[in-house]
Amino acid sequence: MSKVQAGLRYSIEHEWTDGGSPATIGVSQVAADALGEVVYVELPEVGAALTAGQVCGEIESTKSVSELFSPVTGEVVEVNTAVVDDPALVNSDPYGGAWLFRVAVSEEGPLLSAEEYAAENDAEVA
Repeated sequence: MSKVQAGLRYSIEHEWTDGGSPATIGVSQVAADALGEVVYVELPEVGAALTAGQVCGEIESTKSVSELFSPVTGEVVEVNTAVVDDPALVNSDPYGGAWLFRVAVSEEGPLLSAEEYAAENDAEVA
């Protein structure tokens, strides 16, 4: 069963945010487990303006290519080059070393609590 990290908030598209300032964004273990072995990650550039709910990048696995959606509106202030260089981090550490990018948030999109997201995705809160 996939784990959902408590204390984070989640989009229905499987991205998480820590709600910080700037906010750190990543993909959930639910998404990582569904994707399988992640082999490529394309992230937005620093300075890019993102809109909550809109496509901002992609993740490719040995099974499929999935779009990344921004859970927040704002400007990208940092990207995690470690996950670009080693996309397998998404599978091994989705809530830690595989964070994707950070955003100076002007508005949040619709987000679920960890408990709500876990219930929607047959996962458990850790």
